[in-house]
Amino acid sequence: MTITTRFAPSPTGYLHVGGARTALFSWLYARKHGGKFILRIEDTDLERSTQESVDAILQGMTWLELNYDEGPFYQTHRFDRYKEVIQQLLAQGDAYYCYCSKEELEQLRTEQMANKEKPRYNGKCRVCAEPITGREPVVRFKNPVDGVVTIPDLVKGDIVVANKELDDLIIARADGTPTYNLTVVVDDMDMGVSHVIRGDDHINNTPRQMNILKALGAALPQYAHLPMILGADGARLSKRHGAVSVMQFRDEGYLPEALLNYLVRLGWSHGDQEIFSLDEMINYFDLNDVNGSASTFNMEKLLWLNHQYIMNSEPAHVARHLSWHMGQLGIDPSEGPALVDVVKAQRERCKTLVEMASVSRYFYKEFDAYDEKSVKKNFTTGSDEVLAQIYHAFAALEIWEGEQLHQIVIDLAERLALNMGKIAQPLRVAVCGSAVSPAIDVTLSLLGREKTLSRIKRAIDYIQR
Repeated sequence: MTITTRFAPSPTGYLHVGGARTALFSWLYARKHGGKFILRIEDTDLERSTQESVDAILQGMTWLELNYDEGPFYQTHRFDRYKEVIQQLLAQGDAYYCYCSKEELEQLRTEQMANKEKPRYNGKCRVCAEPITGREPVVRFKNPVDGVVTIPDLVKGDIVVANKELDDLIIARADGTPTYNLTVVVDDMDMGVSHVIRGDDHINNTPRQMNILKALGAALPQYAHLPMILGADGARLSKRHGAVSVMQFRDEGYLPEALLNYLVRLGWSHGDQEIFSLDEMINYFDLNDVNGSASTFNMEKLLWLNHQYIMNSEPAHVARHLSWHMGQLGIDPSEGPALVDVVKAQRERCKTLVEMASVSRYFYKEFDAYDEKSVKKNFTTGSDEVLAQIYHAFAALEIWEGEQLHQIVIDLAERLALNMGKIAQPLRVAVCGSAVSPAIDVTLSLLGREKTLSRIKRAIDYIQR
């Protein structure tokens, strides 16, 4: 059997963290078993579905590099197929027309709740429904009334639901459009989905979908319902907890593999290992190791993990992602040092790419003002003379290299009987605008001769004002 999984988001918003984890687990399972991973856009909710949301989902999948083998398939392109299956169920006697009005159904619901009964359709039209002039009927699936549905869930174990607890759900609206539970069943059947991996908010849908599949004579996929993700306050993760959109994490300076690594650990583990390459995730991942209880999203842990990836990933890879953030600041990376070298210089101190881009601006653009605290501490009496001597020594250099630049600073400190900080810190403020930067020789090498000399001259003028 070919393992086939699918990720099937509704395009009613962005790709959120929970959806991304579902996509990741489905992707990992397919990749581990040499199977197929399908992307399906469930866009039958015509009022809420938008092209903007479709684009956001595709963008999120691309950024995360969760490549799909087939798709994206759009349910709105398959309405003829759904109608065909609905007619099949009607012809088999496994579905029927229901003419009950909204008012009747609302009254029924009110009465059931008053009697402390579970609200459900009472099957009034199940046996023989008389057509009502001027009223378009819905189509309901004739759910079995006896026995149970057992879901052999790969995460939560067997889940048993009595058929009498399930009502005859609507599979086609009065306007003829199919409903979610029908379209999902047809798609999973037609696409040969072997494993349905999704959030546990779908558990109520699963027995209904299994009954429809049985009525169609289709093979049942295996189900794995993933526990929800909670915020730090124990409530379901939502916008109020911060970044929940995948692309928001991109915007805030996270590497995609850091987010994937964090998401895979939300409910799954492999011993005590915390950091995984994608190959390791694929090799170790197993649905049987997914925890059945909810996980808590911890932004501090994600930030720590992102820093590990920034420090230990190939600098060229980090630089590719950093380039976008530099562009967001209006910086053209070609107008300064190679981004790979900037990454090497800054990666120990920066936890996000937003931070790295921000603290690296001075390599590419003139800063507007000096940091006041740095000026007060380092531009003191005599600093202009020290900077003037550095200027002349640097200007005389034939080759602009870090080792030689560093030696000039050392020699000047010895000649003036000053400690290194008294030389390096005024120099750092002069060329960077603040007292914080990589090692001074690295900083000067990245800045280059022209920027360094002009900024030292600017600082001397500033001190002598």
